[in-house]
Amino acid sequence: MKIFKILLISVAFVLGVVSCDLTEHPTFLSEESAYEGLSNIRASLDGIYNGYTQYSYYSNDFIYASFVGSGFFISGIGNSNTHPNNKYLASLMPLSTQTYTENPWKGMYKTVERANVFIANVEEIETPVSSEDLAINDALGEAYFLRALTYFNLVQMYGSIPLRLEPSTSDNIHMAKSATDIIYQQIIDDAKNAERLMYSHPLNRPGYPASEAVSMLLAKIYMTMATTDDPVPMSDAQQCWTLAYESAKKVYGKYNLNSSYAEMFEEATSDNTAESIFEIQFNDLVHNNHSRLFTAGGAVKAATWGRIRANAELYDLHKHCYPDDTTRLNQTFKTQYVKFKTGKLVKLYPIVQRNWFNNSFPYIYKHWQKNRMATTPYYQKNFIVYRYADLLLMLAEISNELDNGEQFDYVNEVLNRVGLSTDDFVPDSITGADYNGGKEAFRKAIMLEYRFELLAEGQDYFNNRRRGFDFFKDMVIEPHNNYENFKPNIDVTLSSDKNLVMHFPIPQSEINTNNLIDN
Repeated sequence: MKIFKILLISVAFVLGVVSCDLTEHPTFLSEESAYEGLSNIRASLDGIYNGYTQYSYYSNDFIYASFVGSGFFISGIGNSNTHPNNKYLASLMPLSTQTYTENPWKGMYKTVERANVFIANVEEIETPVSSEDLAINDALGEAYFLRALTYFNLVQMYGSIPLRLEPSTSDNIHMAKSATDIIYQQIIDDAKNAERLMYSHPLNRPGYPASEAVSMLLAKIYMTMATTDDPVPMSDAQQCWTLAYESAKKVYGKYNLNSSYAEMFEEATSDNTAESIFEIQFNDLVHNNHSRLFTAGGAVKAATWGRIRANAELYDLHKHCYPDDTTRLNQTFKTQYVKFKTGKLVKLYPIVQRNWFNNSFPYIYKHWQKNRMATTPYYQKNFIVYRYADLLLMLAEISNELDNGEQFDYVNEVLNRVGLSTDDFVPDSITGADYNGGKEAFRKAIMLEYRFELLAEGQDYFNNRRRGFDFFKDMVIEPHNNYENFKPNIDVTLSSDKNLVMHFPIPQSEINTNNLIDN
């Protein structure tokens, strides 16, 4: 049972940041009453969360675009590597006119607009004296957090973008792009406001994020700023790593790893666990589309699509580095299934050789519909954006950069859950990853560890790119293109053009309707 229900937006927000869609109609509250009293404020806040559950955002399009565009996945649409979504998006050459370039942009900016309207209408209580005062400030902090996280997604995906901080009107709908350093500074400012205003864990409301989620976001921001090729507000990488460490340590020890890795991916046991730091709440009224995206067509009673599948080298690398990691391998990859209607067993790579498109890629079991009798293709299962294992791997990466001697402790906390340690890691000669090979080799090993622990949990696109183009090319692009089992008639070739692979292009609809943007 869900801890809270995401409400439909409850105020007349002026939503459409792309000028082709400027308004969204209210459901039940007038604009005047939407911010009167705590209950109405919280209802309006739930409207921002509802933005995260849009089909164009975390329910489908953003997930599809960031996964398939990460360099790790291929689209099952068309059952061919020549389908446009594979030819361009999966090959790291997304087009400005593609659905999965357009729709995530629209969904994220609609969510930003809801946050902008909320922030413009809710005033911080400078000296809170009552529980209601604190709760109002907490709600305002959550709005800052949600805006910061969405802009962090936007700037990493699209680079230089319009920085919209006020409710949209006919006077400000046309807006030029801001430089990425300005955008990053605004994200930091929003996050610091959120961290200051929000309840800390466990004082936060069940099902809603605490200030520690903001601290984790800040740590990710500083880690990105330490290594990205994009212009950022701070040029001192070591200072960024230090700030990342300070932010991440605010979260350390406040949450726990689940005793079972598998339970985090079962619909009955995955929601709002002790490991969850921030997750998007879905339910019977607001459901996600992940069951259709990740479950093979015909595998269950409901109509599913199976549109996102893992590149074969991901399985091979995981199996090479951790030959005995059966827990994470089995929970991450689906390598065979039984057709619901016919009872036919379908075997996939690596159980069978890669002879044709349909048998050459494992599915992702984390998001697979486990109930074969499901009659609806939708999930009620929440989507976990941040969990504690990610925080521990971040601290391991940060500690390695700071040479503070703590890095092995953090990564082993994660590995011990599945009966492993860094001593079990088999070095990878292709990437040079080796936990015991020095600072650079550890750096590569921990970047692989994010894959092994967190593959298909929403971080792949960003982790692959945040260390810059050269790292992306060396760790993802070239290992894929030079994979010993690469099949030109089955696999996509990843582009190595820096101008194409690091960011999505600005959507054509934005170029067509925003007079201050032409590329």
